[in-house]
Amino acid sequence: MSAPDQIHIALVFVALLGSGLIAGVFFAFSAFVMKALVRLSSADGISAMQSINITVLNRWFLGVFLGTAVVCVLLLVWSFLLWNQAGSLYLITGSAFYLIGSLMVTGLFNVPKNEALEKVNSSTVDSEQLWHNYVSKWTNWNHIRTVASLLAAACFGLGLASV
Repeated sequence: MSAPDQIHIALVFVALLGSGLIAGVFFAFSAFVMKALVRLSSADGISAMQSINITVLNRWFLGVFLGTAVVCVLLLVWSFLLWNQAGSLYLITGSAFYLIGSLMVTGLFNVPKNEALEKVNSSTVDSEQLWHNYVSKWTNWNHIRTVASLLAAACFGLGLASV
């Protein structure tokens, strides 16, 4: 196997692992983290989510989240340049799922909601309504990120199997 082929397989494998890991993180929030937070008082839920939003900005999470996006861009370019290569359509589709459904949705919907929540004083009278509105909308967008990341992982798996 040539060196470019080995690099290609390694990139697909990294994209598969990264998107699968991110899908798992997002799944955890959809399946139980947000449900646990909404059971708290509004003030406690807001405070907890504000803390989560600070601690998530670390090299481990961002390294996987953004690193996977970089690998997806590389695979997207590679697959368009070598369109006739086995699995190219899977890799293009997987990259699109991750870049649009995970990265773009995060940047356009979840992060702005997090930034707005950061400014909320959890002890104000209207914080309860704001909190329930936040949880509902944030979680709905998180479901999309979860499914998109999982579909990306599946596409990368199919792409890897066809190499």
